Amino acid sequence: MSSSSLLPLVSSFTSLPSTNTNRAIKTQTNQAQGFRVSCNQKLVIPNVDRRNLLVGLGGLYTATNLTSMPSALAAPITTPDITSICKDAGAGVNDKENAVRTLKCCPPSVGKTIKDFVFPTDNKVRMRWPAHTGTKEQVDKYRAAIQAMRDLPDDHPHSFVSQAKIHCAYCNGGYTQVDSGFPDIDIQIHNSWLFFPFHRWYLYFYERILGKLIKDPDFALPFWKWDEPAGMPIPEMFVPEKIDGKPNSLYDVYRDANHIKARIVDLDYDGKDKDIPDKQQVLCNLSTVYRDLVRNGGDTLSFFGGVYVAGDDPVANGAQSVGSVEAGSHTAVHRWVGDPNQPNNEDMGNFYSAGYDPAFYIHHSNVDRMWKLWKELSLPGHVDPTETDWLNASYVFYDENEDLVRVYNKDSVSLDKLKYNYIENSKEVFPWRNSRPAKRNKNLQTTTTSEVKKVDQIKFPVKLDKILKVSVKRPAVNRSAEEKAKANEVLVIKKIRYDSGKFVKFDVFVNDKLKDGVFTTPCDPEYAGGFAQIPHGNMKNMFMGSSARFGLTELLVDTNTDGDEYATVTLVPRTGCEDLTVGNIEIILVPVAAV
Repeated sequence: MSSSSLLPLVSSFTSLPSTNTNRAIKTQTNQAQGFRVSCNQKLVIPNVDRRNLLVGLGGLYTATNLTSMPSALAAPITTPDITSICKDAGAGVNDKENAVRTLKCCPPSVGKTIKDFVFPTDNKVRMRWPAHTGTKEQVDKYRAAIQAMRDLPDDHPHSFVSQAKIHCAYCNGGYTQVDSGFPDIDIQIHNSWLFFPFHRWYLYFYERILGKLIKDPDFALPFWKWDEPAGMPIPEMFVPEKIDGKPNSLYDVYRDANHIKARIVDLDYDGKDKDIPDKQQVLCNLSTVYRDLVRNGGDTLSFFGGVYVAGDDPVANGAQSVGSVEAGSHTAVHRWVGDPNQPNNEDMGNFYSAGYDPAFYIHHSNVDRMWKLWKELSLPGHVDPTETDWLNASYVFYDENEDLVRVYNKDSVSLDKLKYNYIENSKEVFPWRNSRPAKRNKNLQTTTTSEVKKVDQIKFPVKLDKILKVSVKRPAVNRSAEEKAKANEVLVIKKIRYDSGKFVKFDVFVNDKLKDGVFTTPCDPEYAGGFAQIPHGNMKNMFMGSSARFGLTELLVDTNTDGDEYATVTLVPRTGCEDLTVGNIEIILVPVAAV
């Protein structure tokens, strides 16, 4: 659990309110301690060391039983009442004056109180379908549902505009952690372990609202199956501006015109087209999916993202890390679809405006499917988070009945209970599953002769305005198969500080020992992955902190360097890195949980 957590005060203090929304404790060390009780009975203890606090509660908890009381230390992110506590967005929108979408992203209020979520009792399971294989009936029904949503008044909670604003409010500074005692700290559902469950709930209600609008209880969303060669171009139903002389409800004017027709999506897009043959782009995409789900998603936090609890500042917190899919294929597609000619790369290229493009929802439908496929691989380490801070994190949405509903991460993990799933070809081995980058030919490698500084010889933080090459000591070499099954070797790029008003990306290569005239590409085994961010920062401080994790266990074997004591790590800035800094680089062993 993060040392920056806050915790609800659970004890025999019966004179205090008992709900955790009215109590909060912010843990910070080596600072003065003090209590403050506000007139509305919120107890805020801003500068109390967690261990000192619990030991000081008259023996209620002792230093020896802290680890056995996880529920008492829970401090999950709690979304407030979205209709009464909301502010205009603006975080991550550099050019607010010329923004093509509104920054007033708060949802309408229909005077209802928040209900707890109840699992659906539908008789049938909604089956989401690959967008590129949709039948005429499926496509027509989908277009009709989106059109019905567009036809609603903007101030209706089910309207196209209101649904688009959900992403803006949650991602661009609309809500704060006021219910946890931190009214000045924003909630941010990207760059942490909230990413997958939040978007799953978002699509869950979006899908059910669309079905109700066209009176189809079995309605299911399509998904952009960019992990399969045939599904990599943007689906054809999104391309034409008009259908039979009428506006196409799936069309969005703010897309990159160069990427729309007959173009293969680049799942490692860095803002510039690679101009490589389609066949090679397909192979690179498949390797990217493999990297996101297998190589870099080898443990829970590497896949989901870092711990993020109440009291953590999304701007200042440089410890939390971005998950493998979020930083990889997810961000690449956002940037690839968005229009670079717009002031803020609208629509898909900025989180505040992404929900205005219908392609956003089919993209995230496949991102949600990645979570499902990751678990179905049943590899060691491929398990959902079990921490109370994650399980009890909650969000508020309007459901299909226009009721405000509070939902929890713990209720998002089972598709069976949520009554939806994805159509798959049961006879097919997913092409990305066999797309581990080919092992490097030793004849193309050479012994490194140039002097590369070791980590302890570099003064951090380092600005990444040029290529950075550093030698990092490994925790072990030539581990046995049994040892590798118990722990993954992971490269960690720590305390990344970047301008969150920009699209930023840098690539990471490990043990690039190629001879002169042979160049490494993101399709090669030396490519560990990339760190990429869509604009979503804070208005008051445009620099945000993060970290990134990259799996090395397979990479070292594939580059014939598993016996090397040091790994040569190369960071290559691609875009938006002029002011980006890196705080440290290390290689660690991460134990993996059994499935």
